[in-house]
Amino acid sequence: MAEDPNSWEPATRLIRGGLMRSNHGEISEALYLTQSFAYESAGAADRRFSGEDPGFVYSRYANPTTQMFEERLALLEGAEYCRALASGMAAVHVALTGLLKAGDHLVAGRALFGSCNWIVAQYLPRFGVETTFVDAVDLDAWKAAMRPNTKVVLLESPANPLLEITDIEEVVKIAHAAGAKVVVDNVFATPIFQKPLTLGADVVVYSATKHIDGQGRVLGGAILGDRQLLEDAYRDIIRHTGPAMSPFNAWVLLKGLETLDLRVRRQTETAAALADLIAGSPKVTSVRYPGREDHPQALVARKQMSGFSNLLAFDLGSREAAWRFLDALEIVDISNNLGDAKSMATHPSTTTHRAMPEDKRLEIGLTEGFVRMSVGLEDLKDLTRDVRRALDAA
Repeated sequence: MAEDPNSWEPATRLIRGGLMRSNHGEISEALYLTQSFAYESAGAADRRFSGEDPGFVYSRYANPTTQMFEERLALLEGAEYCRALASGMAAVHVALTGLLKAGDHLVAGRALFGSCNWIVAQYLPRFGVETTFVDAVDLDAWKAAMRPNTKVVLLESPANPLLEITDIEEVVKIAHAAGAKVVVDNVFATPIFQKPLTLGADVVVYSATKHIDGQGRVLGGAILGDRQLLEDAYRDIIRHTGPAMSPFNAWVLLKGLETLDLRVRRQTETAAALADLIAGSPKVTSVRYPGREDHPQALVARKQMSGFSNLLAFDLGSREAAWRFLDALEIVDISNNLGDAKSMATHPSTTTHRAMPEDKRLEIGLTEGFVRMSVGLEDLKDLTRDVRRALDAA
């Protein structure tokens, strides 16, 4: 390519970034379904394994199709480097364990996805890592939680499931002053609407299963950041423990990236309209959508996000009302996934955050009346009719 891909606008990066065509000149990216690679001689294999000669060795380490996905996502994110993994939770797990060891301290926002909460609260302590949870919107709480052995700060913004917004730039200042690295789960915002690395974060993680695929087909995850940091912290873990992304999944995700910008912008427009509709219902006690002025962190959202995502949450007052709403939906699916072309709604207290103790759920404001909705690509008129019908049933 004659042009520098870094000079391209995001929509072009999503189509053209990372292209590695074979001698056949294929238009659609090639799918390399191979475990290993052949060498011309024993000496060539030796040079490849030593790193003297560039090239691929084994698909657990790297694969041409997976590398194309990594390079394209890195280009979109504005990151030096990306490593693709088998799932979003594999990405979170590797992102944390690569930066932590026994005796280290982690500070995490209290509002986390259920599995992320389990890793931090239940899994890491087995290996001598202590965690302090804080109210992620309280900057004084972040400051108070820092210790001499604090090595990592973890946050989601917007957070799952109530779309709490953390001031990433300010938390970064606090963490870096204490010598800690900042890991941001950016899955709700997507790389289209928020760039944590430009706000000072050290590592960004994604569940590519969500918006990047966007059509409910495959699992995937990604870690992005500075090349040297990722090589030092994660290279050996990925190489030896095997959380590799399938080349087929990488190919599907490459196709997903081509339409990511178009999809999330359309979904976000519809989500904003539905948030206003739901907020007007007497059945609803509160609505959480970052684009609305009544969101508790609306000003922070406007400062660091260029769009407000396709996720919204609302409280119907009780589990019974929430379940009546869900059961009355005729277009929107009841599903715990999000970011899909199909609209989905779930009851977080009994699905995504079921493993979280009730007292911890209440600490983040998650009552049993809350429904979380991921808005898809259906027509707004149809979704409006479906949501109104469900609100009537609630």
